[in-house]
Amino acid sequence: MRVTTLVLAIVLGGCTGGAVKPPPAQGATPIVEAADLAWRQALPVFQPEALQRDVDVLEATYGALHPGLHRYLDEAALAAEYARLREAFRSPRRLDQAYLAFSAFASQVRCGHTYANFFNQGEVVTRALLQRPRLPLHFRWIDGEMVVTADLGSGASLPAGTRVLALGGVPTSRILADLLPYARADGHNQAKRIAYLQRSGLDRYEAFDVFYPLLFAAAAREDLDASVVLPGASAPSEVRLRMQPFAAPAAKPEAAADPAVALGWRMTRPRPGVSLLRMPSWTAYDFPDWNWRAHVDGLFVQLVRDGTTDLVIDLRGNEGGDSVGEALAAHLVDADIVPAKATRSVRYRRVPDALRPHLSTWDKSFYDWGDAATAPRDGFYRLTRYDDDADGMRIRPALPRFAGRVWVLVGSDNSSATFEFAELVQARKLGTLVGEPTGGNLRGINGGAFLFMTLPGTGIELDVPLIAQFPATPQPDAGIVPDIAAPESAASIAQGRDVALDAVLARIASSRGQ
Repeated sequence: MRVTTLVLAIVLGGCTGGAVKPPPAQGATPIVEAADLAWRQALPVFQPEALQRDVDVLEATYGALHPGLHRYLDEAALAAEYARLREAFRSPRRLDQAYLAFSAFASQVRCGHTYANFFNQGEVVTRALLQRPRLPLHFRWIDGEMVVTADLGSGASLPAGTRVLALGGVPTSRILADLLPYARADGHNQAKRIAYLQRSGLDRYEAFDVFYPLLFAAAAREDLDASVVLPGASAPSEVRLRMQPFAAPAAKPEAAADPAVALGWRMTRPRPGVSLLRMPSWTAYDFPDWNWRAHVDGLFVQLVRDGTTDLVIDLRGNEGGDSVGEALAAHLVDADIVPAKATRSVRYRRVPDALRPHLSTWDKSFYDWGDAATAPRDGFYRLTRYDDDADGMRIRPALPRFAGRVWVLVGSDNSSATFEFAELVQARKLGTLVGEPTGGNLRGINGGAFLFMTLPGTGIELDVPLIAQFPATPQPDAGIVPDIAAPESAASIAQGRDVALDAVLARIASSRGQ
């Protein structure tokens, strides 16, 4: 999914990688097949001088601007990562190899908003690396296994709940292990990294689609052998999957189309008195002319009018986007609230002129915070630009107020704006979190505003988050644990059960004596 912001909407982007993998990743497969070699040989090759210059730009830019560079890496560890990257570039490297090297470096920063953004790459990188053939399955990683959630026309008709043990002769457990060094997440939140490598079909570019072809030669075949265990079976079966060519997305919906439908926002009533609001995306900035806040207000008018007693907000699969969570929370409170105080910090007041040629953004004010960056201390400035008052972002009540019970379905994808909403709901007891541990990190995340750094030699783009949030008190290096655990399994997927929603409906029925 797309990376989302803490406060602002973000212009998104993406990237690609290579066949010779730099440390710390392990080799994916020693086999080089003709079809795999053919497409790689057509890629641009960069000389060490250009590659080292790119590292110079990366190091200078992140060193001056990235506020979370040392949240998990001390000076020595960061220097070692730069040295590893430079070592990988002492010989000529193809575009795919360079992309993998930069992606591996970015993952070591342990920031969920620091990566070679799939949606921000230039045309050369996009066409060369992001539009490779794709596995014809949607799937989840559960307990280290690839579990099918939908067959997209593989030719093998695999039902949901099928466990895929191997692809192209490589155990899927090894595939996951080799992909993880390239996955982004905040801190040591491994659940987020694993969720990031699933295929859900919720976005045009997904990490598995990008990194699997870059690491495994078998992905270049038209047909891919797979070992699978069908639901209810005790032994594996051998099948052949027909790989899917990349398909360009349909034209962007016209402004007249319903943005709520495009974002997947849908309200249903699974039980009398229970309303289920599904919100798989908060990227409302894709529709700049749409008043999404008014739409949220209208949803609560409908809830109150319909006599809803229990509201279930389904955020699974949703990384974030706009500050929709604040608009939702405003209808759940009867007095002003201030989210848990966190210091909002930046590393600079004004971007150095020497870095400007490699940077772009949608808001030129990010180049110069001016008086909004105050009280320099220990290499940081306190950022006051987005503060409504001295305490931070205040949420004020909005009408109509929903006075019923609130249940929020969460999972490991929730790592930006949805992570912040889940944190607020749990801390302020606005509702009950149900599902699986979230992404993000209680130690704080980076984002809020972005510059887009295009490296001059390779043309690869990496996002530069500009604002860091630091909690007022020490916090664990982890996401948020839900109040009610409701993990999915291969069996529940095969049975078509929604474990989290079932858990909520059971609690509601029990409270009503049903």
